[in-house]
Amino acid sequence: MGFGRRKDTASRPWRLSAKLLIVSSVITVLGFSAICTSVMLDMRHSEEELARQTLENLASGIDADIGRNVELYDLSLRSVAANMVAPEISQLSKPLRQLVLFDHAATAKHFGAIQVFDAKGKLIADASTLDPLQEDRSGEEYFQAHRDQPDAGLFISRPMLHRGAYAIVLSRRITGEDGSFAGVVAGSIRFSYFHDLFGRLRLDPDDVITVLRRDGTVIMRTPFDIDMIGKYLGNMPGVKRALSEPSGWYTGLKTPQHAQRLYVWRDGTRPLVVIIGKPWDNIYRLWRIEATRIGAIMGALAIFVLGVSLFLAREISRRAEAEEKLEELATTDALTGLRNRRKFDAAIETEWRRATRQKRPLALLMIDADHFKTFNDTYGHQAGDEVLIGIAICISDSVHRAGDCVARYGGEEFAVLLPDSSPEQAYAVAETIRLKVEQWCGETAITTVSIGLASMIPDTSTEWPTMVRAADEALYAAKATGRNRTVLASGPKLSLVA
Repeated sequence: MGFGRRKDTASRPWRLSAKLLIVSSVITVLGFSAICTSVMLDMRHSEEELARQTLENLASGIDADIGRNVELYDLSLRSVAANMVAPEISQLSKPLRQLVLFDHAATAKHFGAIQVFDAKGKLIADASTLDPLQEDRSGEEYFQAHRDQPDAGLFISRPMLHRGAYAIVLSRRITGEDGSFAGVVAGSIRFSYFHDLFGRLRLDPDDVITVLRRDGTVIMRTPFDIDMIGKYLGNMPGVKRALSEPSGWYTGLKTPQHAQRLYVWRDGTRPLVVIIGKPWDNIYRLWRIEATRIGAIMGALAIFVLGVSLFLAREISRRAEAEEKLEELATTDALTGLRNRRKFDAAIETEWRRATRQKRPLALLMIDADHFKTFNDTYGHQAGDEVLIGIAICISDSVHRAGDCVARYGGEEFAVLLPDSSPEQAYAVAETIRLKVEQWCGETAITTVSIGLASMIPDTSTEWPTMVRAADEALYAAKATGRNRTVLASGPKLSLVA
């Protein structure tokens, strides 16, 4: 009936308010979460950029120090190689020749003495002594490189044990006046130089610095690992890039033994290339702490907001239910459970306006129990109440549409509002009600009902009380013509027809 539909309609705003509150809270939480996620991603990107810049600066500093020492030592090698081919050098005494060859040679605690070897690899001069011991270096990599490659330039050997210490040998070719191979001048930079250089740096335990030769051979590494010294890494994609591009970075592969690292290099065109690696876990350590803190705060706020929203939504729902109950109590007849007069007046006002706008018919049944006062006086009020309840049940069972409204109009009188019903349809409903009450009473004929029916298409010149008066007049006509019947009000101004 119309009561159920209107009850649901009345409670819908409250339900929408509760849902809207929850949806708004969820959207707010998601919005703030998205903003925080964006900020944290920006912070992560900033940490990456800062780490790259820091490692690039560190690589530049190390590379500059190594390059400066290699260049200084190379200048000494060039000087010795040039003096060795001077015509007058062979005419000088040993002490004087020693002075001419090595007077300008670079000296430092990590530099080995410069040596000169003839075309057969025999040692002929040593900056550390006037009378060098016999040595044959013809089988060494650096000697063969200069012998076979006239344009080898400065050659840096693989890491090797040289004169009692691990070192790399730097060498230059001695070329005669006719362009022939006249020997090799060589010196060394001990590993102690790299240990001293790296020891001055403040590095994390998992940071890695690798010094590579141009062919990808590992010259030095920190943390020091003897198994890595001299190892060939030129086939690794990242190392290939470092040896072919002036600067850049790449991410190394993660293995069970090694964490995934960010590797950075600067000036990959030098004879020795410096690559610095830092674990991504260390780079993101501070970011993770901050992200965890922000995430925890956001999670707590989200739980709080959602919790408060759910609590308020529940309170709104409870209030809606309470108001629905109050509305039901205020608009429901306590005895029969039907709508009361107040609710009926509101319903007929609404339906009248709607029918006026849409030019649709509206029908009204006014129903009254016959001889009820006599029955009530004879059998008592409790029996009379039972009769009214029975009539209400018969009426409710006969009216099935959602838009219809059944009400106890007052005393033993009931009203049924039938929107969009023609006179014929309304008359059929009225007869169904009348016959059902008659059947319910049975042979004892406790009571019957008389029904007045009014049906019309409302317009702006009339009001709904007109139809109520017409239905009342039809009901009086039904009473006057013998009761237990339905009378339809009709005519130009609703005249009566039985």
